[in-house]
Amino acid sequence: MGKIRKNSFIGVVLIALIAFSSCDKNVVFDQYVTIPDGGWNMDSMAVFKVDIQSAEQAFDVVLNVRNYSNYPNSNLWLFVDVISPSGNKMQDKVDCILADETGRWLGTGWGSLYHVKVPYQRNVKFAETGQYTFRIVQGMRDEELKGIHNIGLRIEGAEALKE
Repeated sequence: MGKIRKNSFIGVVLIALIAFSSCDKNVVFDQYVTIPDGGWNMDSMAVFKVDIQSAEQAFDVVLNVRNYSNYPNSNLWLFVDVISPSGNKMQDKVDCILADETGRWLGTGWGSLYHVKVPYQRNVKFAETGQYTFRIVQGMRDEELKGIHNIGLRIEGAEALKE
């Protein structure tokens, strides 16, 4: 009897692993940078190096923000630099809305930590293949911005992002 339960449990775990791994088959890159507990210094940047293998495929680029419930603002301004393999640089300013007008945190949360996915570029084709560098700095004018836990970057096939 014990052996049947063990095999059933292993089967359920394997099915779950296959299901979860198949959900992310279009993910090209998904990584986070942890912000120090003392705060995100205005001179510090989160850097992501991404290998793009296709100039033909369309991608969705998402910025992920994890903030604590003690974050003092309802939004987060980010300055994003994207540097192509040949050195071309594109700069953007992105307003990440983290809370609604009533102060309720958006996204998903557990305990005092909240996670918001911010669409950055949808259905974009990279001009060339190779390694792209994404550099992200906070633009909130605070010397040490408190309450942000992680900044993340996710790139996936354009058809994969449905949110």
